[in-house]
Amino acid sequence: MEIIEKRPAIKDWLREDQPREKLLLHGKSSLSNTELLAILLRSGTSTLSAVDLAQKILQMAGNNLHNLAQLTASDLMKIKGVGEEKALAIVSALELGRRRKAADTEKRPRIVSSGDAFEVIAPCLQDINHEEFWIILLNRANRVIRTHQISQGGTSGTVADPKIVFKLAVDNLASGLIMAHNHPSGETTASQADINLTQKIKEAGKLLEIQVLDHLILAGQKYFSFADEGIL
Repeated sequence: MEIIEKRPAIKDWLREDQPREKLLLHGKSSLSNTELLAILLRSGTSTLSAVDLAQKILQMAGNNLHNLAQLTASDLMKIKGVGEEKALAIVSALELGRRRKAADTEKRPRIVSSGDAFEVIAPCLQDINHEEFWIILLNRANRVIRTHQISQGGTSGTVADPKIVFKLAVDNLASGLIMAHNHPSGETTASQADINLTQKIKEAGKLLEIQVLDHLILAGQKYFSFADEGIL
């Protein structure tokens, strides 16, 4: 007679090993695809834990999330233990992921020139009578991840701390960045301090493999590009 070893239920696992508790304690990135799927399933069967059932589902999709996203609720319900509620939860979650990706691509402009960067940052820096320093964070495809104000100063200057610049870049998994600040005086000429700061941040970026692509100085509808002028 075959002896089937009964595995402990998830509720009997160590607290830090349970998918939901692991997510709360260590964050979503600490979970495997199987564990994330198990949270969606919420429960398993009389003989399989939610994690075991998640493994079966992923195996059906060749352990490929793209393949999994192509399965219909009817396809998933062919797996023993996956009822309509579980199947719809999986399909809905994957569809949300697809829509998010599509929305990101549509809304995030791609920067391929200083003019593109100006269009992105100009609304942040025009029509103010004091200096501000901003950065544009970019992904590997040079699409905008976000813009962020680094500092705000007076009418004649502002200070940009490289530590703050690169903390934001690292936190947002940026592959590149563009710096920008405004001159309320209306002059776009780069000062020696502007040049020194640009070189300092560019060199720091090399160590973190975050490319500094440009530094714009805005003055109304005009701008100066370090990259265009060949001094980056």
